[in-house]
Amino acid sequence: MASEHHIADSHEVIRVVGARENNLKGVSVDIPKRRLSVFTGVSGSGKSSLVFATIANESQRLINETYPTFVQQFMGQLNRPDVDALENVSPAIIVDQERMGSNARSTVGTATDAHAMLRLLFSRIGRPHVGSPQAFSFNIPSVSGAGAVTMEKGGKKVKERRSFEITGGMCSRCEGLGEVSDIDLDELYDKTKSLADGAIQVPGYNADGWMVRGFTESGFVDPAKPIQDYSEKELADFLYKEPTKVKIQNINMTYEGLVPKVTKSMLQKDRDALQPHVRAFVDRAVKFMPCPDCGGTRLNDGARSSKINGTSIADAAAMQISDLAAWLDTVDDPAVAPLMVGLRQTIASFVDVGLGYLSLDRASGTLSGGEAQRTKMIRHLGSALTDITYVFDEPTAGLHPHDIQRMNDLLQQLRDKGNTVLVVEHKPEVIEIADHIVDLGPGAGRAGGEVQYEGDVAGLRASGTLTGRHLDDRARLKESTRAAKGALEIRGATQHNLKDVDVDIPLGILTVVTGVAGSGKSSLIHGNVPGFDDVVVVDQSPIKGNRRSSPATYTGILDTIRSAFAKANGVKPALFSANSEGACPACRGLGVIITNLGFTQSVETLCELCEGSGFSDEVLEYTLDGKNIAEVLAMSAAEASTFFTKGPAHTTLVRMIDVGLGYLTLGQALNTLSGGERQRLKLAISMAKKGAIYVLDEPTTGLHLADVENMLGMLDRLVDAGNSVIVIEHHQAVMAHADWIIDIGPGAGHDGGTIVFEGTPADLVAGADTLTAKHLREYVGASPSS
Repeated sequence: MASEHHIADSHEVIRVVGARENNLKGVSVDIPKRRLSVFTGVSGSGKSSLVFATIANESQRLINETYPTFVQQFMGQLNRPDVDALENVSPAIIVDQERMGSNARSTVGTATDAHAMLRLLFSRIGRPHVGSPQAFSFNIPSVSGAGAVTMEKGGKKVKERRSFEITGGMCSRCEGLGEVSDIDLDELYDKTKSLADGAIQVPGYNADGWMVRGFTESGFVDPAKPIQDYSEKELADFLYKEPTKVKIQNINMTYEGLVPKVTKSMLQKDRDALQPHVRAFVDRAVKFMPCPDCGGTRLNDGARSSKINGTSIADAAAMQISDLAAWLDTVDDPAVAPLMVGLRQTIASFVDVGLGYLSLDRASGTLSGGEAQRTKMIRHLGSALTDITYVFDEPTAGLHPHDIQRMNDLLQQLRDKGNTVLVVEHKPEVIEIADHIVDLGPGAGRAGGEVQYEGDVAGLRASGTLTGRHLDDRARLKESTRAAKGALEIRGATQHNLKDVDVDIPLGILTVVTGVAGSGKSSLIHGNVPGFDDVVVVDQSPIKGNRRSSPATYTGILDTIRSAFAKANGVKPALFSANSEGACPACRGLGVIITNLGFTQSVETLCELCEGSGFSDEVLEYTLDGKNIAEVLAMSAAEASTFFTKGPAHTTLVRMIDVGLGYLTLGQALNTLSGGERQRLKLAISMAKKGAIYVLDEPTTGLHLADVENMLGMLDRLVDAGNSVIVIEHHQAVMAHADWIIDIGPGAGHDGGTIVFEGTPADLVAGADTLTAKHLREYVGASPSS
């Protein structure tokens, strides 16, 4: 007789009851286990709040609690999510789009442990033998030392001589960074001019200004003599002299050579914190070159001398990963057989996720968000673990339509091994393969946070929700395209995998640069275009900001708001800053009181004095048109644009609405924004320039199908205002809307790096034989002309 249904099989769904994280309004859902569930909805509707901040966060917190308290104190403290109940949660592994650290010492190899396995391999069978795995690490310098150690033995003090020696692999000249920097003196000054004629070309060094008078009146150089006529001593004093006390017009001052002066004031500062014109100067003046001693490999002579089958570890790390996989197959030594199994599996996983075009020595900070996410996936693909919850944040970000099918296969493989796969996604290709869909909305921010639909794809189509209505959206090719008004000429581009590329990027129109992931799009555009004048680059690098930063502070609107409040009430502007004089004395402007409880989670409680506003009572009594400062910061951008009807604040707010961020509240913490929201906030600020060249890196990342149309309208408005727009993009709707397409390929890595098509979208669809042409044809429902 068949056995009764076992009680252990009754936990087949993850049950969420009353989730209220961020903007969620008491959401309750049942998510089937061992299935692929996709969470959809407009940007800001609450998808990440439900999936990451509630389910994944609680799973990780519960796992952390299983460790001894001694271990817990060294782990990140996670707060309990605001939810009534969360049942049947399984261990969660988060694979998000956070960029990998841009630490100069982190490479693709070190971030995935592939390099650690390579170091072990070379330390065991490399010939000649040079040492342990440390001898192949570019982060460990070679050091040695000796000295006397005094110890007590049997009540007597005994001296013993000790010595130690560590053999590392770090190149001593570049300290394992692979490159050295050099200042281009021709960018600092014009040698044909004298100092009095304005020879110094550094921003802020005007011929009649104090910075230059420090040189002209110091007595070390002749201000009327052209720099090219200086004697050796004069030139050395002008450029490199150590700080020296001098008297100028009876004022004691310190004279210092131009190079150390500029190095301290500009080159040693955080590049992102510099003003745009100073940053442009720094980018021109400082040349980074491969280290001449190690050839850019980061490794010293010893590490490079040990070889396996004629290949050194530097050669192996520089290979394209698909080529490295072939080389590993030639290494056949029974002494390292178990190691080779793990190494081959890791390298094969790179190829499986479509990253075979990378090399292990590629700096991890140069990976795009999509590449970083797929790199993180590599750890989990070969895992024998099952009944795990895998959580993905837009895994198709940065993927060409050609690569999306491969990503879908990987998601289904993870599910078919018996895992629960939760995916936050906008692409219809991924929504189509879902076993279960949870659609959130109806709007964004306060207008979202409710479940609109739960069920399968067919039900979503018929549901009438915003996602259901737009699921089958297909852009049409434009009837007519704009004519270019000039061109940016790029000649002989060879960055990364580019093969001596010559291309003219048209100006005054919307140009889309496309091609499969790794074909060379970013290398071509980011590697060459920013060198031209009036270029505004809006990329996906995260906005620097903490819980005290908000859209109001980042866009500069807060300064205008504070001035308006100060003027209306006859007090000083500093009162209206929660980070300054107006802060609540109890919570110091945070709005919450944080109690640190050691090894358990920190507790955040609403500040009773200011009730979460962050401002003191005195400040909240001042009003502007009937609203106090806390009420104004609680407004969404859309609401605030009707409150501030003119001036720079109104202009910025309208631009925020233009880029689809009308739902963000002015006081929301920046660290709660998604990657797509951050990029669009940057774009809103950058749109102030007229006649500029805008470079946008995948602006549709994080955008709902319904919002893509708004984004296209905004790009059109930018072009119609007299700007040139260059978009690196995979979304077919943006390609179809372009005036000009540059397609790079035909493949990725060394199979790419050439221009395979230049022309209008209509020409691409009609006659081109590239992967992009194939997918765009399918998208717009056209057939190739014979």
